[in-house]
Amino acid sequence: MKGVEKKGEARLKRHRRVRKKVYGTAGRPRLSVYKSNRHIFAQIIDDDAGHTLASASSLALTLVQEKGQGGKKEVAKTVGRILAEAAVKAEVRRVVFDRGGYRYHGRVRALADGARESGLEF
Repeated sequence: MKGVEKKGEARLKRHRRVRKKVYGTAGRPRLSVYKSNRHIFAQIIDDDAGHTLASASSLALTLVQEKGQGGKKEVAKTVGRILAEAAVKAEVRRVVFDRGGYRYHGRVRALADGARESGLEF
């Protein structure tokens, strides 16, 4: 069938469209989000230098105990908090949010809220 895209291809198409406008600099790096069915990953990237300044994911060993309490949204919020704490240690306070082609709701929004609560501005 012509025009039918798979779910992942459609997301990548949206992500490319978002990335045309969202670019991370040294002064204001990009907070990039990726989610799978089980986990969520986030990193803060300086696109000028091509370096990752901070990262966090639900695969981290520190989250193993917290996963049993609450669902995926709570885990995403915790990942956002951990990422923000790592960013503050790397002297990053302001970021540009890259939602990765996902809708800004659910786990993506929870991660953003957790990052904001812990001191990131975007």
